[in-house]
Amino acid sequence: MLIIGIAGGTGCGKTTVVNQILDQLPEGEVGVISQDSYYKDTSHLSYDERIKINFDHPRSIDFELLETHLRELKNGNPIDQPVYSFVKHNRTGDTVKTHPRKVMIVEGILILTNPELREMFDIKIFVHADSDERLIRRLKRDISERGRDLDEVLSRYQNTLKPMHQQFIEPMKEYADIIIPNNKYNTVAVDIVKTIINQRLI
Repeated sequence: MLIIGIAGGTGCGKTTVVNQILDQLPEGEVGVISQDSYYKDTSHLSYDERIKINFDHPRSIDFELLETHLRELKNGNPIDQPVYSFVKHNRTGDTVKTHPRKVMIVEGILILTNPELREMFDIKIFVHADSDERLIRRLKRDISERGRDLDEVLSRYQNTLKPMHQQFIEPMKEYADIIIPNNKYNTVAVDIVKTIINQRLI
């Protein structure tokens, strides 16, 4: 099994890059795991307490479960991937049965901050986008998909997203094997990744 980690700041276009890779590889041979599914369970907290959590800090992620699940997949066993609700700021209690594939893509803003997880990645990719572009994408997504208002998104960006990006995410570039600038569609970098994957799938 080839495990690829795709990291980068919020709104940098990780999902776009993942989809570009998926579109041009054999169907059924590539699986995707999202870091967002592995936010820690916060059922013991009230909603008002949950909204105060800094979800852009590495301690908000259940890395232990994510590592366990990746090892299970590598051993050929299916896993039950948690389902997370950004509206409720908590896991829903549902799971998604995820089966091993020849290639597993793990994507998320904080996945390269964890040394044990980094060790498990055969290829580490960092998607870079201009900070203004990332903020605009984040605004559009959070307002339309997650029911947030403008003030809430901007406040969260200023108070947690931006400082956490500078402290934890941007420095992770040094661990990346490939950096993809994603202000525009970068065909060369994505083609290189696809070539490497195809060579490993043969």
